[in-house]
Amino acid sequence: MTAVRDPHPCLACGACCAAFRVSFYWGEGPERGLPEALTERVNDFYACMRGTWRAAPRCTALQGEVGQATQCSVYAARPSPCREVQPGDSQCTAARARHQLAPLALAQSELESLCTTIPA
Repeated sequence: MTAVRDPHPCLACGACCAAFRVSFYWGEGPERGLPEALTERVNDFYACMRGTWRAAPRCTALQGEVGQATQCSVYAARPSPCREVQPGDSQCTAARARHQLAPLALAQSELESLCTTIPA
């Protein structure tokens, strides 16, 4: 019998995509194939994901409703700040708190497994 695994917690969250400014070196976007229309210039050296440089940030690549069901429309091309946030880490916990979501309560083995893969 094969155990049915719960879906990746990020697919029911998206809080990190609607909590922080996602800024990165401007050359990273084209290098990763990130559509220019989804970024905006911060200064001569940095760009950010469009929608995240606001008082109430929300990345334009985020699809769905935070805390319900979400997906990144450019997941494979996402910039380094997006790749750095991991399920249950301090940034995840802060983003979830901003949206009145409880912290993820995952075992260390689950966290390590989740940090290496997410469904496309």
